[in-house]
Amino acid sequence: MDSQKELIAHLSELRKRLLIVFSWFILSMCGGLYASPHILRYIKSGPTANAVEWNVFSYTDGLFIYLRCAFLFAILFTLPVLLYQLWAFVRPGLTSTEAKGTLAYVPVSFLLFLTGTAFSYYIVFPMMIEFMAEMNQNVGAVETYGIDRYFSFMFSIIFPLGVAFEMPLVMLFLTRLGLLTPERLTVTRKYAYVGLAIVGACISPPDFVSHLSVTVPLLALFEISAFLSRRFARRMSAAPTTT
Repeated sequence: MDSQKELIAHLSELRKRLLIVFSWFILSMCGGLYASPHILRYIKSGPTANAVEWNVFSYTDGLFIYLRCAFLFAILFTLPVLLYQLWAFVRPGLTSTEAKGTLAYVPVSFLLFLTGTAFSYYIVFPMMIEFMAEMNQNVGAVETYGIDRYFSFMFSIIFPLGVAFEMPLVMLFLTRLGLLTPERLTVTRKYAYVGLAIVGACISPPDFVSHLSVTVPLLALFEISAFLSRRFARRMSAAPTTT
């Protein structure tokens, strides 16, 4: 009976946290609807989009881009609230030291995601556009771009890299759980290098300079993550255990 009451209490707490996240998402969506024209004008004024004619091929293209921009705005600003509510939900099962340590993950995760999206938007995406434009010119194609295709292409590059920049936090979390150790990092390094090189090749233009421009930051990010993971593992093993 007590376990049933405890389960109901946990579910009620989870429902409350999810309602907070959902409410914040709705507010962020409203903010995104207001901010979307300004965001789209800023993107259009950039050096990459300024030289591109944004065409629409159906009456709904503009509306869908407007709503998609608002939706992504809401996702971005709901992310820290979601992470905090997840932390608050598991907080009762953590010690005070663990609670303080894991709370720092919330702003760091948000900043890492912003860094990844900024890197992909200002560096990787312009390289992709330039390479594709050169290819089209070489074959004598007439470039006519739809706004829907332009944004779909942009988002397919930006968000994978934004997620990839969460690597240090993920590795620290796995180290805290004991699933990742310095020994395992040593064994898996070569496989991680190959995997990151493949990811860099998939999201960058097929030329050597572009590959390096994307793959080298990913490898550097992995090495930084591995360094932090090893250091954290040593601190965990050196910390006195309480009985």
